Formats: sequence, C-alpha cells, structure tokens
Amino acid sequence: MATQDTAVRPKEERTVSLQRSIYDPGYVNAMSHFYRGEMGRIMVWRQRLDMTTNWAITSSTAIITIAFSTREVPHIIFFFNLAIVAVLLWIEARRYRFYDAFRARVRMLEAHFLVPMVMENREMLQGEWKKLVCEDLILPCFKITKLEAIGRRMKRNYVFIFILILVAWLTKIFLHASAPINDVVSFYQALRIGHIPSWVVAMVFVGTFISVISITIYVSKSTSGEISEF
Repeated sequence: MATQDTAVRPKEERTVSLQRSIYDPGYVNAMSHFYRGEMGRIMVWRQRLDMTTNWAITSSTAIITIAFSTREVPHIIFFFNLAIVAVLLWIEARRYRFYDAFRARVRMLEAHFLVPMVMENREMLQGEWKKLVCEDLILPCFKITKLEAIGRRMKRNYVFIFILILVAWLTKIFLHASAPINDVVSFYQALRIGHIPSWVVAMVFVGTFISVISITIYVSKSTSGEISEF
C-alpha cells in the first residue's frame, strides 16, 4: 500500500507543478512577448497586402482616366489593365499565404493560451497546441493553397476591381466606337482593333468574367475565410 502511494504521489506532484508552471510569471511574460511579436509580424504582412491592393486601384484609375480622356485611345488599353491587375493579384496572393501562415500561429495562441487565461480555466489548456506551435516554429509551412489564396483576395477586393474594368471596357466601346452600334453584329465588329480580330477581344473579355466569378464562387463555398460569418 505504501509503495502504491509512493508511485501515485510523484505523478500528482508533477501534475500540480505543471499546472503551476502554466501560470508562472516568467512563462506568462515570455508568452506575452511571443504573442506581441507574432502580432507585429502579421501586421507588417497585412500592410503589404493593402499596399498591393492600392497599386491595383491606382493603376486601374489611371488607365480608365486615360481611356476616356480622348476618342483616339483604343479600348485595347483595358487588356493591359487586366494584365496589370492579374499580376498584382498573383503577388498579393503569394503575400497572403505568408500572412495566413503567421496568422494561424497567432490564432493558436489566442485560442489555447489567452482564452484559458481570461476564463481562468486550467482545463482548457489541455491539448497538443504547444507541440503544434513548436513544430510550426521549427518547420513553417503554408496553411492554404495558391488557388485558395487567390480566391480569398479576389473575394475581398479584386472581384470589384475586375468588374469595374470590364464595365469601363464596355462603356469605352459604346461611347467611342468608329461606327454606331445598333445590334449584336455591329457590337462584335466594334471589338476589332487594328490587326487584333474581334474574337480575340471577345474571348479575353468573356474568359476574364467567367474566371473571376467562378473562382470567387468556388472559394466562397469551399472555405470559411478569415472570419466566420453568422
């Protein structure tokens, strides 16, 4: 009986010491600084995301202004606008994957460390979250795919930019067409610019619209995004 009590007692003492170490001032102070540092890191990446979006809006505004400034500017200029915004979307999606990877680490700290501290509930600290955080620190990895990152950024901002460019493109064709547009045939002929046939312009226009809408709908249904919506 004494031997059994001796075997159980060290286990209980280890459990109590583990629970005490969780609320140890040194441990809490270190975790607080760690959380503050991770928050600063994701805020820097968040600013980089906003910067890329501002570039897309600024370039689109400048090209639309130039396109409507005079009749002599061909409507094919919006093709370059789409290309510029698509490149910026690709860059922003790549940055968003880094932002999301660090944000996931911050969410683990908030859910498994800050929430139990606020609730003063030691039982909520159970789990392998410390192991997961340490593994992510040693071997960082992305949490989402490139397509999902593109879809999230498109859903938040770029779908509106693309739609604005397409609407401006249509308006430019109707306002500054060389011949009056009265039917579908005349509109199709107005798409032609120099040696670029009408079917190429129509394919770029329709392909861009279908791709933007399809990716946005797919990502909206398959992922929850940064914040759950009630």
